[in-house]
Amino acid sequence: MSDAYAAAGVDTKQADQGVAAIVSVLKTIETGRESLTVPLPGHYASVMRLPGPLAPNVGIALATDSVGSKVIVAEQTGRFDTIGIDCVAMNVNDLICVGARPLALLDYIAVEQADPGLLEAIGRGLAVGAADAGVEIPGGEVCQVPEVLRGHPSPYGFDLVGSAFGVVELDRIIDGSTVRPGDAMIGLPASGVHSNGLTLARRALLEDGRLTLDDRPEALAGPSVADALLEPTIIYVRAVLALIASGLEVRGLAHITGGGLMNLRRIGSGIGYAITQPLPSPPVFELIASHGGVTAAEMWEVFNMGCGFVAMVPADQAKEAVALLERFHPGTSIIGEITDESGAIELTTMRIRATAGSDRLTQY
Repeated sequence: MSDAYAAAGVDTKQADQGVAAIVSVLKTIETGRESLTVPLPGHYASVMRLPGPLAPNVGIALATDSVGSKVIVAEQTGRFDTIGIDCVAMNVNDLICVGARPLALLDYIAVEQADPGLLEAIGRGLAVGAADAGVEIPGGEVCQVPEVLRGHPSPYGFDLVGSAFGVVELDRIIDGSTVRPGDAMIGLPASGVHSNGLTLARRALLEDGRLTLDDRPEALAGPSVADALLEPTIIYVRAVLALIASGLEVRGLAHITGGGLMNLRRIGSGIGYAITQPLPSPPVFELIASHGGVTAAEMWEVFNMGCGFVAMVPADQAKEAVALLERFHPGTSIIGEITDESGAIELTTMRIRATAGSDRLTQY
């Protein structure tokens, strides 16, 4: 658990314990039939088999996520037209990690007040994100809960959640089980903070009058703090689907969200991860670290630090994979390799490491 994140009010260790508690209960559900769920513990998306003989090799892939406290920045600025992109991105980027093709997304918008202007602007972002991801939004829900939500400022409080649906051939699920030591890790650039760690980012930048959302620090070279924090999450769907369709051997896919480098552990088992050539970090991260006094290890433990997605392929196919992915996302490059040190994560350029069994990144 990051000390800075905990001080900002987010206890990630307690959150993990909470997730484990609810999962332990949900595992006891008795449907009266054989389970249709494909075992993918800890993965980014769930996959279920279709019952019956009509589509014996078709799996339904499912993912659900929100945009977190990024909504507060949208409320404080009155800028609601990009947050929908983030909602789509957080869901479809998880879905493709199992090799699925996203097809649709349902949105749930809880509002303090059903303001038409706010909802129309959120809808514009959802539409842009859906078009980028190639998904439809056939329905959703708007729920007015003024006793639950209070905006920043009121009455513009809202929360935005999505649930995405896709399909994947059961014998082509990418679950990371074939990742081997020596495989290359290819990093796809992030646009900035994306939709994770905003509680820490806001505290580091805005608490005690350090900066305001309208400030344009020299480090950002033009954009305001609000611009940097609201920069939409990149959608990686088209690039990753093209990689899967290319015939190259895609062994693992990781969406780098909250938890930073620790997300890599969700892919594969009995292996380690060495980052030897990290992608450049957008300037907003240095601003967060310097203004909030956040250590380098904590930054890499909380944020994507410039790498929003990782593809794992055999080393002899890495150059071709980079060339393909870079057509969609310039700046894509090899960032490291898989090791045989089970559970270890190492960022060699920063001397930052997590050993097997440790839930913390530390500097050595």
